[in-house]
Amino acid sequence: MTDTAVTPEAPERAFRLTDSTLRDGSHAVYHQFTADHVRAVVGALDRAGVPVIEVSHGDGLGGSSFNYGFSHTPETDLVRVAVETAQRARIACLFVPGIGVKDDLRRAADIGAKVARIATHCTEADIAEQHVALAKELGMEAVGFLMMSHMIPPDELVEQAKRMESYGADCVYIVDSAGAMTMDGFKARVGAVKAAVDVQVGVHAHNNLSLAVANSLAAFGEGADQIDGCTTGLGAGAGNCPTEVLVATCEKSGIETGVDTFTMMDAAQDVVRPIHPGMGVIDRDGLTLGYAGVYGSFLLHARRASERYGVDVRDILIELGRRGMVGGQEDMIIDVALQLKREGAVAR
Repeated sequence: MTDTAVTPEAPERAFRLTDSTLRDGSHAVYHQFTADHVRAVVGALDRAGVPVIEVSHGDGLGGSSFNYGFSHTPETDLVRVAVETAQRARIACLFVPGIGVKDDLRRAADIGAKVARIATHCTEADIAEQHVALAKELGMEAVGFLMMSHMIPPDELVEQAKRMESYGADCVYIVDSAGAMTMDGFKARVGAVKAAVDVQVGVHAHNNLSLAVANSLAAFGEGADQIDGCTTGLGAGAGNCPTEVLVATCEKSGIETGVDTFTMMDAAQDVVRPIHPGMGVIDRDGLTLGYAGVYGSFLLHARRASERYGVDVRDILIELGRRGMVGGQEDMIIDVALQLKREGAVAR
């Protein structure tokens, strides 16, 4: 698009954008997306030119459960609607070994999903080997998704990225699941991984410290090939890198995204914003997530525990961060709340 009010700087190389509103955003709406939501959001993002749109339960294929929260609509139905709606975009799904099983991935591929994002904790890439291989057998693009990447230094993250590459991943993602990284942290990790692997490198930023766009662009400066966003920032915790803000910022910086800025703004304001009007505010709890380095999807569970046991949610989050809790350890939130209550902590 051309706008006389925008004066781009010198053009730079491009990156591929993935919008995760219909996956990461599932956390923010208690996994209550409907087929109508998917149809509307995919249609709007597709018109804007977003090349990859991720759709699944917030915790990935098979995530609809007592532990993680039941979906309003079976995710197979949501993925099918997404595939039927998209005219240009490819549909991606998240898969977490131990939450999903191989048949979940096979069903997604049969429906028409083209990108499998195989997610593990940043120290556990080895559990993804068979699932990356399966995704490739199914003809899908395979992405290694290293969550909570702030928890280990760049050299250790490099070793995990190399494992994902050796299993056949087409891209390895550095994922700031807690929104805990600053620009220096992102640059150090992206630069190290980019120098060590021959496949593409992607980044997924959360906005708990209000740095998601800045971190994404810092990562791009270090060579990131793929960048994630969520429209209006709709995602776990304080939300993700807002796709519409990222696209507009990139246009002003002369960075090609292939996405029309004004159409993307319309998608955000007219389609996604009504689903969760309050998204985008970094409140006390969301900021604490980033400060403490706690997994974004823990926030809703921590708030429930706070209300149930009368313990301040910040105390719960800080203690979870101190203990280094990671995705899959949601049951520890109750243990922490009970311990804090026994010790006399109260809600402030």
